[in-house]
Amino acid sequence: MQKRIGSAPTLVYPESDGEPMAESGRHVRLLLDMIEMIDWHFRDVPDVHVCGNMFLYYEEGNPRKVISPDVFMVRGVSKKDLRTYKTWEQQPYLDFVLELASPSTYTKDFNEKKTIYEQILRVKEYCIYDPYHEIDPSFVGFRLVGDTYQEIAFVEGRLPCETLGLELGERDGVLRLYDPVKRMWFGPGRERTVEAETRASEEAHARQEAETRASEAENRASEEARARRDAEAELEKLRAALERLEVTK
Repeated sequence: MQKRIGSAPTLVYPESDGEPMAESGRHVRLLLDMIEMIDWHFRDVPDVHVCGNMFLYYEEGNPRKVISPDVFMVRGVSKKDLRTYKTWEQQPYLDFVLELASPSTYTKDFNEKKTIYEQILRVKEYCIYDPYHEIDPSFVGFRLVGDTYQEIAFVEGRLPCETLGLELGERDGVLRLYDPVKRMWFGPGRERTVEAETRASEEAHARQEAETRASEAENRASEEARARRDAEAELEKLRAALERLEVTK
C-alpha cells in the first residue's frame, strides 16, 4: 500500500526573526534579570507564566499580528516552556509587560505597542524603562482603568505594580524589584547568592564574637572564683593565727 505523504502546514507562525535579543548588553542583562526575578517571586505559584523576548501572536490565522514583549507575566498559564505565545491557545490577556526602551524604540513603545497592549491584549499594567536614561520619560508605568491606560504615580521613587505585588525602582542605578510587605529589595540570583553569603559571613562573625565574649566571661568568672577562693583561704589563715594568739595569752 502506497504511503500518503502529508503536506506541510501552509500557515506558519515563526519563532524568531533572526534579530538580536536586545539593543545592547545592558538591555540584554536587564531583560534576563527581570524575567528571572519575577519568575523567582512567583516560584511557588503554579499558574503564573513569566517570559519575554518571545513572539506573541494575537490573531488566529494572521502571523503578521505579532508582538514581542521584552518581559511579560500572565496568570492562568502553566510554567512549561512555550516556543511562541498564541492568545487563542493561552490566556488572551496579559497581566504585566515591561518594555526596555531606547531612542530607536521609544516611539513604538509609546504608540504602537501601547495601543496593542491597551486595546487588544488588555495588559493590566504596562511599564517602560530606559536603562540609559536617554529618553524622556525614561521610566513610566500605565495601569488599565476601564478601557484606557492611566499613568501610575510613583511612591518614594518606585512604581507600585499591583499585578506583581511588587514595586519597580532603581537600586544603585539599576532597575530592581522592591517587596513593600517585607520592606526589602531583591535582585537576580547572582545578587541573592552574594547577599546570602554576606549574611552567612556576618552571622558567622557575630557567632564567633559571641563565643569569644562568652569565653572571656567564663575566664573572668573563673578568675573571680579563684580570687574568692584565695581570699577565703587567706582569711581562714588569719582566723587560725588569731585563734592561736588568743590561746597563748
